[in-house]
Amino acid sequence: MIVGLISDTHGLLRPQALAALRGSDLILHAGDIGDAAILEQLAAIAPIHAVRGNNDTEGPEAALPETLLVEAGGRRLYLLHDLKELRVNPAAERMAAVISGHSHRPKIETRQGVLYVNPGSAGPRRFSLPIALARMTLGPSGVEAEIVTLA
Repeated sequence: MIVGLISDTHGLLRPQALAALRGSDLILHAGDIGDAAILEQLAAIAPIHAVRGNNDTEGPEAALPETLLVEAGGRRLYLLHDLKELRVNPAAERMAAVISGHSHRPKIETRQGVLYVNPGSAGPRRFSLPIALARMTLGPSGVEAEIVTLA
C-alpha cells in the first residue's frame, strides 16, 4: 500500500505535488492546508485524511481534528500538525508511524521502532527549505518512507 504524505500547502497545490501523489492508495495531509479546495483535488487521486494546522483557522479546514489515528494496510498511523504537540506514546500505542508537518523541514527517522515522517512543505517556499512531500510504503516487511523533492 502506498500512502502519499503532504503538509503545509498553505493554499498552494503545485501540479508537481499532484503528479507525485498519483498512484497513492491513501493520502494524509498533516495540516496548514490553507484552502479546502486542496483537499477536494487530493481526494480525486485517493481517499484522504487530514488534520488542521495552526494556520487553518477559517473555512472547513478549521473544523478538522487536531490529531487523527488512521488504520491502513493493517498498521496504525498517527497524524498531527506539530510534533511538539504529540501527547501519546506511539511505541506504547503500537503505532507504526507518526506523520507531522509544521516545521517545513522534510525528515524521516525511527525512534523506539516507530517511523516519524515530516514530508516538509509542498506549498510556498519558506526560506531556503526544499519544496517536498513524502511517500510511505506499507508492506509485509514493514513501513518505509522516502522524501520526494519537488523544487
